[in-house]
Amino acid sequence: VNQILLLLLVLTVCAILYNKVHQVPSALKNETVDLESPEEMEEEIPVVICAAAGRMGAAVAAISSIYSNTEANVLFYIVGLKTTIPHIRRWIENSKLKEIKFKVVEFNPMVLKGKIRQDASRPELLQPLNFVRFYLPLLIQKHEKVIYLDDDIIVQGDIQELYDTKLAPGHAAAFSDDCDLPSTHEMVRSVGMQNTYMGFLDYRKQAIRDLGISPSTCSFNPGVIVANMTEWKHQRITKQLEKWMQRNVEENLYSSTLGGGVATSPMLIVFHGKYSTINPMWHIRHLGWSPDAHYSEHFLQEAKLLHWNGRYKPWDYPSVHTDLWENWFIPDPSGKFKLIRPDS
Repeated sequence: VNQILLLLLVLTVCAILYNKVHQVPSALKNETVDLESPEEMEEEIPVVICAAAGRMGAAVAAISSIYSNTEANVLFYIVGLKTTIPHIRRWIENSKLKEIKFKVVEFNPMVLKGKIRQDASRPELLQPLNFVRFYLPLLIQKHEKVIYLDDDIIVQGDIQELYDTKLAPGHAAAFSDDCDLPSTHEMVRSVGMQNTYMGFLDYRKQAIRDLGISPSTCSFNPGVIVANMTEWKHQRITKQLEKWMQRNVEENLYSSTLGGGVATSPMLIVFHGKYSTINPMWHIRHLGWSPDAHYSEHFLQEAKLLHWNGRYKPWDYPSVHTDLWENWFIPDPSGKFKLIRPDS
């Protein structure tokens, strides 16, 4: 009997020791650990691009170039008018771009009523989607930081680099200065491009002179924007831009200027002295300014982003460096959008 009792005692002690060693901490009991996949944990990079009628292939090429050159978690916000949205959606869903993450956003042109003069020196810039950049917080609401890109660009670098652009405290946006890259100065001079405020604002008007901005101040190009949505809303940037649009309707402060910048001019006023700068190689522009002006091939290969701002677009003819753009173009499955080429 004593041996049996001793055996039971030993077994009891062993059981107690086993439970203590293998005890599950109470903090973990009945808890489900939700481990996100690496892709879900990765920060989303929102990129806003407009898809306009007649030039929808531009947006497709831009998106294609961005998607092909990054491993980042990019979410494309494709902004269009009600009439153009079905076309761009079908183009994406029926091409190799069907793998991208995207949202289609409708822009209501009624927000521009009474804010645009119809006598601009470049009427093609009056189309409503040209002003989407003014309304970013209204269209894109869940992101702190947003990239806006004109459609006439291609990206050759990793968009993550552009997204990582540092914005100084109190700055709502970062742009590229038009005087920032010596390599482009010869191009600017050769074709008479505007790169100062004088080219975008009418300094004969008292309202412009009252701003106290020197006409020789270097301008910036708002075709590539890295924006802080919190600061944008806090500073009421959209309201400020609308104010200058309305004043231009009444006083013609910039519509007839050489630069012809109906979207650029109010941004130059509102952001004067209050913006951060983008790495110059992330906005090599002026490729659409003249059909006779060329950059060196080496310089273009080094560029992270190319911008055909100006009248001569790479899907049209004449234009320059079209081969770099066509590398990323995806033909329209519906056949509606066609490239204009000398032999077409």
